[in-house]
Amino acid sequence: MANVVRKFYRYLSASANRKLDDRADPRVQIDQAITEAQRQHQALVGQAAAVVGNQRQLEMRMARQIDEAESLAASARQAVILADAANANGDATGGERYEQTARAFAGQLVAVESSLEELKALHQQATSSAEQARRAVEDNTARLQGQLAERARLLTQIEHAAMQEQLSKALDGMSQLTPPGDTPTLAEVRDKVEQRYAVSLGRHELASQGVEARMLEIRRATMDAKASNRLTEIRTALSADKRSPDQLES
Repeated sequence: MANVVRKFYRYLSASANRKLDDRADPRVQIDQAITEAQRQHQALVGQAAAVVGNQRQLEMRMARQIDEAESLAASARQAVILADAANANGDATGGERYEQTARAFAGQLVAVESSLEELKALHQQATSSAEQARRAVEDNTARLQGQLAERARLLTQIEHAAMQEQLSKALDGMSQLTPPGDTPTLAEVRDKVEQRYAVSLGRHELASQGVEARMLEIRRATMDAKASNRLTEIRTALSADKRSPDQLES
């Protein structure tokens, strides 16, 4: 029974996830993926910074150890010089005291040099780890930049697809014979316009064949003839005016 319940639960979970994926906005999912990639990149940068920081801290410790080793070596040399001088002057007690001091400095120097060798080995490992961390950050930065470019490309495709869907819906609406609601189709409007235009042409044709239309045509012809005669008189008068000065000179 428990096995059946687990199977049913997994089925419901898979079904819910599929429905969610089908209804989810791709733009939101893209932003979620980019946000997760950026979060992982920041975590990687933090880890790499810790590795590089460890390398730098070892270098600072090595620098202090080197300075301390040089100081101890100088002190040991000075103690040896003083011991030799005391022994040369017959001061065996002083010579022994400086000799013990020199051995103490030498012992500390050995300890510091041993610690320095260990630090050098650790620093070598830290340097290798830091280099790997830097390469990992650089590689992940390149991948993140590629994902950002892919995000821009996908968003452009999504907007283009949405535009195409809207255009397809508009074209489908125009091609349908009976659109939803009371809105007439373009074909219906065209038929109405053509019908009104045809009726107006028929009325004009019938009206042009009546007596009044012929009388109007005759009046127009008479007016046109009178206008032509009047224009001829004006041109004749202008020609006469141009000839008059010539006749006076002759």
